Formats: sequence, C-alpha cells, structure tokens
Amino acid sequence: MTSFKAYMNITRDELKAAIDEAHRRGLKLTGHLCSVTFPEAAALGIDDLEHGFFVNTQLDPGKMPDNCPDSGGDPTLTVMTPGSASGAALIKLLVDHHVAVTSTLPVFEDASPSYRILPPSQLELLTVEARTAYLYGFARVGRRSAAARAQLATLWTNELAMERAFVAAGGLLLAGPDPTGDGHVLPGFGDQRAIELLVDAGFSPIEAIRVGTFNGATYLGLADRIGSIAAGKHADLLLVRGDPSRRIADIENVETVFKDGVGYDPAALLASVRGRYGQY
Repeated sequence: MTSFKAYMNITRDELKAAIDEAHRRGLKLTGHLCSVTFPEAAALGIDDLEHGFFVNTQLDPGKMPDNCPDSGGDPTLTVMTPGSASGAALIKLLVDHHVAVTSTLPVFEDASPSYRILPPSQLELLTVEARTAYLYGFARVGRRSAAARAQLATLWTNELAMERAFVAAGGLLLAGPDPTGDGHVLPGFGDQRAIELLVDAGFSPIEAIRVGTFNGATYLGLADRIGSIAAGKHADLLLVRGDPSRRIADIENVETVFKDGVGYDPAALLASVRGRYGQY
C-alpha cells in the first residue's frame, strides 16, 4: 500500500488510530468523511479531505459525534461561505494544519445551473445499460423543482467560493473527477472537466492546470519526478491542439498521450473502449 483512505462512517478513534499508524510508516491518509467533521479530522492529523467542502457535516442540525447524518453536509455548505465566521475559521484551520483538499467538481456538476449533457463522443463510450441509466438521471435533473434548483445552486456557488478562498489563504488544492460509475463522469474526460470547472470557479487557466497536475504531485511527494515539464522528469504528457493557458477548453483537443515517454493515439485508445465503460 502507498496511501490510505478513510470512509464515511469511521469513528474519530478509528480515524486517529489509522492516521497515527500511517504516519508512523511515512504514509498519508485521506478521507471522504461524514461521521467525522472537517475540523475534527484536521485536529486528528488527516492529510487530505476529499470532495471539496461538499461532505463537511460540522454545521448539520442534529449532527451526533461519530455518526453520519442523513443530511450529508448540505446544511453546512448552504450557510458556509468564505466570509462567514465558520468558513473563515475552517479555512484557517486547514491551512494551519497543512491539510490538503481534493476538489471533485465534475461529480457534483449536476448542482450547477449550467449543467449540460455529455457530448456524443463520451456517450458512445458507455455501455447500453450505463448510457440508459445516465440519460434517465439527466432527465431527473431537468424535472427538479425551482426550490430544489435554487438550493443546489447555492451549494455549488458556495463550494466554488470556498475552494478559491482556501487557495488564496495558502491551502493546497488538488483535483480529481471521482468517476464512480454512474455514467456522468468518465475517467480522463472527467479530469479535463475538473480543470475546466476550476476556471469557471474563478481560477486562471494556468492556476487550474497547476491544481490538476503539479499540486497532486506535490501532495504525493513526487513533484521532483512528475507533475510538471522539466529535464529529468517522467515524460507523462498530453499534446493538445491550441493553447489551454488562454482558452481552457483547448485541454480537450488531445493529439497525443505520452506515458513514460511512449506516445499513444487518443483515437485508437477511445475506439478500444467504445461501448464498454460501465461494463465491469
């Protein structure tokens, strides 16, 4: 094992024991938490918190110690902004304790007022069953009430603002897609979308690209080997048509993928998985 992840229903005592044991071995521990709040996890010494601020339950009504409330963090993020006392205090706590945050905006994008359907080039990669499930889910989003849409829009807006403020305060933000298999986030495409959504959040294209590349390498302690382009580093590269530093959508125009210095044709890679995502 190279790292560890705590999940939603872990207790504080269990989390503390796991963190201490990982650190004793020079390893890191991240978490998708719920039963343990972000301030509690930071105090226990966790290294990273996943899914941005969406799953922090510290202000959820009725939150009981070591228990995950049914509300799952929505009430907390509804009222937590960088300008609120709770939001400012949490950001300071995380930065002071050197806790990184992993943004996974693509998996929450259905909360955005501008949520869009996947393009045909991605839909054709899904199995028939996965595509059908995804399209039903997308249709359900369109049938939400005005009140539900407004509530989700508030969550989305506050999440983007908290991520920006966390970085502005000196926090280490990472990015990932969280392709859980329900169809609306695909590996690879989801990584591209994560960076695009960071630009929507207010980061410059260069800042967003750095979050999606170099910051992850920094967190893993591998920045001397991967994460940026420099002599002597691993040649894991995307060659794109255009200039993503000026127009972030150009990150989608992948011409060649290099892994360990070997170039691969994206068209051939995609053809090999057409109709198969969701198969396993």
